[in-house]
Amino acid sequence: MASDETRLKSSTSAEQAPDLSITADDNVYLHAAGYNESPERGLIHSFARFRSSPLDFIREVSLHFSGTGWRSFDRHIGQPEFYAGFSEDMKTRVLNSPMLVAKVRELAEKRVEVEAQEGLLGEAVLNGGSVGNQDRRADRRVQIEESLMQVSEGWTDAMICKMESKRFIRGAYYLTTQLLTRAYHQGVHVSSEEVLRLRAVAEKAEKNKQSIIFLPCHRSHVDYVSLQVICYRLGLALPTVVAGDNLNFPVLGSFLQHAGAMWIRRSFGDDQLYITLVQAYIDTLLQCGYNLECFVEGGRSRTGKLLPPKFGILSYMLDSVASGRVEDAIICPVSTQYDKVIEVDSYISELLGQPKPKENLRDFLSASSVLSLKLGRVDVRFHEPWSLKSFITQQRDRFSKLPQQLDTKEDRLRLLRTLGYKVLSEINDVSVVMPTALVGTVLLTLRGRGVGKSELIRRVEWLSDRVRAQGGRVAHFKNLPTSVVVDRALEVLGPGLVGLVPGLPEDTFYAVDRFQLSFYRNMTIHLFILQSLVSAALYTHVKQGGGPEYQRMSYGDLHAQVHFLSQLFRGEFIFPTEGLDANLSKTLSGLEKDGVITLSRSKTESGESAVDYIELSAAERSQGRENFDFYCFLIWPFVEAAWLGAISLMMLTPPPFTSTPQSLPLASVQDAAQRLGKTLYHQGDLSYFEAVNKETLKNAYTRFQEEGMILVSKSSPVTIRLAPEWVPRRADADIVAHGPLWRFADRISASRREGKNRRDGATVRSRVLALVQVVGEGLWADAETAPRKRGGMARL
Repeated sequence: MASDETRLKSSTSAEQAPDLSITADDNVYLHAAGYNESPERGLIHSFARFRSSPLDFIREVSLHFSGTGWRSFDRHIGQPEFYAGFSEDMKTRVLNSPMLVAKVRELAEKRVEVEAQEGLLGEAVLNGGSVGNQDRRADRRVQIEESLMQVSEGWTDAMICKMESKRFIRGAYYLTTQLLTRAYHQGVHVSSEEVLRLRAVAEKAEKNKQSIIFLPCHRSHVDYVSLQVICYRLGLALPTVVAGDNLNFPVLGSFLQHAGAMWIRRSFGDDQLYITLVQAYIDTLLQCGYNLECFVEGGRSRTGKLLPPKFGILSYMLDSVASGRVEDAIICPVSTQYDKVIEVDSYISELLGQPKPKENLRDFLSASSVLSLKLGRVDVRFHEPWSLKSFITQQRDRFSKLPQQLDTKEDRLRLLRTLGYKVLSEINDVSVVMPTALVGTVLLTLRGRGVGKSELIRRVEWLSDRVRAQGGRVAHFKNLPTSVVVDRALEVLGPGLVGLVPGLPEDTFYAVDRFQLSFYRNMTIHLFILQSLVSAALYTHVKQGGGPEYQRMSYGDLHAQVHFLSQLFRGEFIFPTEGLDANLSKTLSGLEKDGVITLSRSKTESGESAVDYIELSAAERSQGRENFDFYCFLIWPFVEAAWLGAISLMMLTPPPFTSTPQSLPLASVQDAAQRLGKTLYHQGDLSYFEAVNKETLKNAYTRFQEEGMILVSKSSPVTIRLAPEWVPRRADADIVAHGPLWRFADRISASRREGKNRRDGATVRSRVLALVQVVGEGLWADAETAPRKRGGMARL
């Protein structure tokens, strides 16, 4: 970074590393904590506009396309890229890969054997056969190999990134930065400390000819754009981005491929040639030391929080190093946070059951309508990079039974799971909580219809302190007053999400779209998940009312309920790895220190202190349980979703005297569960509309399958049925509220938020089960008529 392009602001505080903002005015701004410059300087200055400043506009375009200074990308850190012949070099390396060549020979030999057995090669070859037959086999094998290599060449050409022209990438950088900084008018921010550390790692990796594998979280298509912009602006070799071919549509697909995208199928199936080709390309990139970018979650998170890791491409990268074909690679987890995510509107539609539209250029271009909006800023944070080879070695030392070559599927999955969850945990560690997330969280964790401006500011300050106390980070806004930060957040969220009640003595705000606002609240929940689980468990006694002595809970009961909830949400959240007992002990001590709870202790026979009872503290009760309620409000929507999922399983109870199959299509069952949830919400038996979202219900069904409650087929279409021991019984054709499934749902319900329609358990039991039965009867009726419809169509 040249001195004339970097402006260092003086600092009066060293409480955190300064931010580095990349804006559209050709400058990188270093914002040290505590500086008092104008809050707008360097944040919203955009490219010159031709109408307002034609000379500046022409100058900027000229600098970018001529490659003046850093724009040339001639001295980047990393292996050579963007040169004529780059694509052909990569294709040649991939197609000459020993792995690919061996697979082609193997597949050709198998095909020749099949053709020989079927008599397609002339005389059957027995006991070695004649010389003529052997020649025909050899000729046919060569023919098949050539055909397979032609197929591989076509697939390779469609797959690999084609970073050929620096002039193209300079233009792409100008265009994407122009669009990005108009949408996110406060720029792209990184930590200067993390950037300097990353550059040092990149310099060492360049010398060793090693790749940096960037593993970001995935909330928006802007994720890979922002990372490419950062790498280009800071002079780091651009990563090859692993992308699904659903984005490879005309015009845009070619543009992205020349900017660094590699296209892969969304599903590989059992195509051995394609699987080997992808592995060969990954090997080639890592052997040559080219950087890679892959989203560890697979797809974009529609809920705002991290998704469980996907092990597809990650397994290929792991295998490259674990097998020894690649010496080493550097892993760099990346967190990308937004004041506002462009795609949230479409996410909500998908979560409510509307099918995801196919990617196309028209919809992509229609996104330009948001470019005139002020969406705040993007914050990108880089975890300290680490060696993938060292990680594998440590895991092998830790698990002595882990074979050196990862021979079995279980061995690979064990290592992959450890790698995936380690990366997710480190993404959470460096994530920054944005002002919109703070405001959204406060609005959704307060009782009442709305909140006054002064109370909103107070709670945002309280939440910021709690985030830091949990080891989290709050976005740095140059020591601006909280009131200004809140105003900016409200402006970015807009009246579609947060409303203002007019004509009151104090500005009073309320959540307009709680479902969409929950996306931003979910960006903070990982910091408080342990406190939320403890609070939800304690709530099983608090909700019973009465004096404090009736609301206290024994340690054994609390431990059991926390264990139950943590297992229930094992696929929803990333938990610390210390284990339940250690996590619970630490969380209870922290809540006691914060004055939320009081712990009653006694001495054990060994003289150690043990917790006997847990209850809300007098101080917490005196201030209206605001802190305890905050933790409960964070987890309650997920408790509601899990309860809805468990209750919906009762729809799988086969009707009496039926001739229909005992299984139902999984997609139909999940759609029916959503309809059931929407009905329960509007009738007052479900508190949170977001509990009906498709992703959370899918996660619940996955957990039920892991627990053996449901049996899911692998056929097409996928079907589902209750395990025999979980099937409720019927009395007079009605489902009875007894048995293991009802008790399971009732245990979840114990931690649900109390509602006025749910205080009479018998009424809830009859009303909810009656509705479940109505929806279930429709499912079974459809299942019974489906074979008849298929038979009629076959006859036609």
